[in-house]
Amino acid sequence: MTRTISRRRFVRISAAAAGFGLVPAGTHARAGAAPLIWRGTMLGAVATMEIYHEDRAQAERLISAACAEARRLERLFSLYLEDSALVELNRTGILVDPAVEMVELLSISQHYAKLTDGLFDLTVQPLWDLYAGHFSQEDPDPAGPTPATIQAALASVGCGRLSIGRDRIAMPRGMAVTLNGIAQGYVTDKVVDLLRAQGVGHSLVDMGETRAIGSRPDGRPWEVGVADPDVVRRTQTVLPIIDRAVSTSGAYGFEFDPAGRFNHLFDPRTGGCADRYRSVTTVSRNATAADALSTAFSLMPEDQIRALLPHVDIDRVHLIDATGSSVDLVA
Repeated sequence: MTRTISRRRFVRISAAAAGFGLVPAGTHARAGAAPLIWRGTMLGAVATMEIYHEDRAQAERLISAACAEARRLERLFSLYLEDSALVELNRTGILVDPAVEMVELLSISQHYAKLTDGLFDLTVQPLWDLYAGHFSQEDPDPAGPTPATIQAALASVGCGRLSIGRDRIAMPRGMAVTLNGIAQGYVTDKVVDLLRAQGVGHSLVDMGETRAIGSRPDGRPWEVGVADPDVVRRTQTVLPIIDRAVSTSGAYGFEFDPAGRFNHLFDPRTGGCADRYRSVTTVSRNATAADALSTAFSLMPEDQIRALLPHVDIDRVHLIDATGSSVDLVA
């Protein structure tokens, strides 16, 4: 099965159904058990699970358990659920007795901030608020927010000022956290962990990022398609994966202005938007790393990405540059 990568903050999976439900298999490869396919939404993204299991009733129970776990995590990490833990942190600047998963994910985020010299920064939400506010005005200046307003927003950016502890998470007033660059990968990994613990050996999970358990049942790799940034529903290349995760970051996925000059991938050093690549795709053993580093790599020149690869859990990077040309970097 070939799938086109997508995420809520980039481009949605083409032809994926909205809503929820278990869908019987079509013409997928078989190896003693038919797949059970679930499609829905999670963390604002189109989400899917394809599970192979000899006991269909057990497969349905596993789908239900996986959805329940993903929903539980969504109530921690969502920016769009008014009662989420993240919304509370942004509103009050403090979380007392935070969930273990919140502490873990924020700590992982800080780890990737250090690895990328601050290019992965979970405190860029004030920049999102600035750009969204600017371009939601009637007749906004197409040049974007003024340098002064960008500098004012940057004064509230800096993950080093976020204090993370098992008993308390705190940050100065005016700061705001977004986990959109890593939470979907983390939730995908947690769902995969749950399925593996229940003996699932062949599955493809996408909670906004894609991760495979094993191979397809017939032994062939899963095929994950990288979307063509310029042509909707066209696949630019196909990546074969076994026991790997894939994530794509692309400026084309969310653009604030009709001209496409301003997008959701913010540079925490300047307050500007990524424009070096049309998309960056990463392949890793886990979706959390793939998610975070596809975001950070969007701001790095190719030589800097090459230099970092030996130090991070990334097998392959597929870059599509501003001209539409592509290159693969292999660890």
